[in-house]
Order: sequence, then structure tokens, then C-alpha cells
Amino acid sequence: MSDRVLRLENVGKTFGRHRALAEVSLAFVPGQVAAVLGPNGAGKSTLLGLLSTLSQPSRGRITLGDEQLSRHSPMRAKIGYVGHEPGVYGDLSARQNLRLFASLYGIANGERCIDEMLARVGLDSVRREAAARTFSRGMLQRLALARALLHEPEILLFDEPGAALDPAGAAWLAGELQHEREAGRLVVLVTHDLAATAAIATHVVVLRRGRVARDETRASFSADEVRAIYQEATREKS
Repeated sequence: MSDRVLRLENVGKTFGRHRALAEVSLAFVPGQVAAVLGPNGAGKSTLLGLLSTLSQPSRGRITLGDEQLSRHSPMRAKIGYVGHEPGVYGDLSARQNLRLFASLYGIANGERCIDEMLARVGLDSVRREAAARTFSRGMLQRLALARALLHEPEILLFDEPGAALDPAGAAWLAGELQHEREAGRLVVLVTHDLAATAAIATHVVVLRRGRVARDETRASFSADEVRAIYQEATREKS
């Protein structure tokens, strides 16, 4: 895996008169799972939109290694993204969805990769002709992860990845994220789940009113530590 760091340097984002992010400087390192926390409206999803290149910063810059990350950069192909919506085609089967994305990314040995990925996410036993629109929300999340991983991206971005999963699915996802971290991939996830953060994160960022209120890296976090970090960072100052 690459050792390139994903950096934000004095990044700001405004929508009309609304300031969503202001002077955000962060570094995300391969081999870590970074959890971005914060109350509603703190700028979490805006940050993820910028990292995914679906949105562009109003000021500042974002780089991957020495290269600037933007909507028109070839670096965009290095990103795997799973948002609130699964980003798959409902009228296509799981295999057809992955076959389409394999062709878009020019993946060699596409059918073999698809077989391996369907097995990895637990969808290899689904009827081949079953349309994705018939899947449960958890199955769609598994298919979305398969889509995001298919081209072996350097960066994996998740927006509330466990929101649609039952406890067994959440445990499965935690294992997948751990696997990607150990493989040296750079993983950033936006979440409200402090317990899930403690289980998988090695880097915790807390946003408050569009600014970085806490930025901390450790070998591991306990649930109590994550809770204390979050509460201190988001406490209203007198």
C-alpha cells in the first residue's frame, strides 16, 4: 500500500453565506482508521464530501502525497466511497453491479475479482438474478462496500457505515475495517456511534461548528476515552 498522507491545509467551505468548514487542517495516514465525530451541523459530511472530491473547497487545498486532490485529478480513481445511499443500480443484480464498476475502472480479471468480492461481503449465495432493489438495507450496505473495494483504492471513505446494520452486520463491518487498516489502507469514517469508534479507530477527530475541536491519535481507544474526548470537545464554553 501507499505511504502517502492525505492532508487538508487551511480548508474552508461555504455555501452561500453559510460557513460549513473553516481553517481545517488535518492529516490522515495510511494504516489508520480515522473517525470523524461531531454534533449535527458540525461539518462532518461536508468534510467527507471534500475528501471524496464530490465537492470542492472554497479555500485551502487537499493533497494526497505531493498531488492535489480535486474533481478532475486522476487521484479520484484512488478513492472508494460509501455514502448514505449505497450508490448501486437497483434493477441490476449484485454481480451485474460489480461487473459494471469493474468495466468503469478497467479491472483485469474482473470476473475473478467479482467472485472473490461477493464471497468476502457474504453475497455469494444470493440468487444471481435477484435485483439489488429487493435487497435489505444491510445487504445493500455490503454491496456498496464491495463496490468501493473492487478497484483496491488507497482511500476508503464511509458516511455512517453502521447505520443500516444489525449487531452481527456491525461486527462484520468492524472486522472489514480492521482488515483494511492492517492492509495499510487509509480509512476515514463519519459516525455518531462512539462505541463503534472505540472498537476500530486509531485516530479521532471531533468537529464543532466547522472547526477542528480535537485531533488525537492513539494505538487504541476505550469507549470511556472516546466519550470523554467527545464531551470535552463539544462542551459549550462559557
